[in-house]
Amino acid sequence: MTKIIWLSDLHYVRDGTVQGHDPRLRLTAAIDHINAHHADADFCVISGDIVDRATTEDYAAVAAALRLLAIPVHPMVGNHDDRALFRDHLPLPSTCMNDFVQFAVPTPDGLLICLDTLMVGSDTGEVCAERQAWLQDTLENAGDAPVYVFMHHPPHALGLPMQDADRIGKGEDLLNLLSGFPNVQHLFIGHVHRAIAGTVNGIPFTTIKSALYQAPAPHPAWDWSSFKPAKEAPTLGVITIQDGSFAIHFNEFCNWCFGVNTP
Repeated sequence: MTKIIWLSDLHYVRDGTVQGHDPRLRLTAAIDHINAHHADADFCVISGDIVDRATTEDYAAVAAALRLLAIPVHPMVGNHDDRALFRDHLPLPSTCMNDFVQFAVPTPDGLLICLDTLMVGSDTGEVCAERQAWLQDTLENAGDAPVYVFMHHPPHALGLPMQDADRIGKGEDLLNLLSGFPNVQHLFIGHVHRAIAGTVNGIPFTTIKSALYQAPAPHPAWDWSSFKPAKEAPTLGVITIQDGSFAIHFNEFCNWCFGVNTP
């Protein structure tokens, strides 16, 4: 069995708060929970927005915090990240592309592919021709092995009016590529700060809540000028894969993490 811990959207800062929440306390709570209950996991994937401000100081601080994890970590870039600083401070596997933070992680139960969907200078995502070519080569080389794909931005609309505008541009091209390989089992998506599950182009997908703060549900309607985080606890995912089947359990790792002005 392969066991993976899934975190997303840490929005870490060395000091201060983000949307009224303290990312240091919340990441510490996540790490304590993982070390206490899931130290048997093979590794942890963090699907983007590792930091909030993309400064050297914030990357150094989050790297120090993540070293307290009892399991290896595979971090991914999101729209708040900077590739150069990311590479300077965070661990990346040998399979990582030279120009993008995009890599594959082999396991006994299948291949994990972690995509780089960062478009520099934009909240919107992209997977350019070079990244798509790497992805196609990696999928072809995977043969019949089950493939699980992690990405920060969603490639399609999710019924979230405020977040859908920031999905991957020309995401249908990415989905057409992925759906051409029947061994692609599931898409794991960050960015939207809400938990949603469904199917797109015949491929099941799941999004996850943030490890810091949650976006409100789309009803009643809201916009960015009126945005306030939902009073919902941060969440991590526990993914198990065995004998061609997998499951995702969602754990609220600190139930005291409610309200805009709480830790």
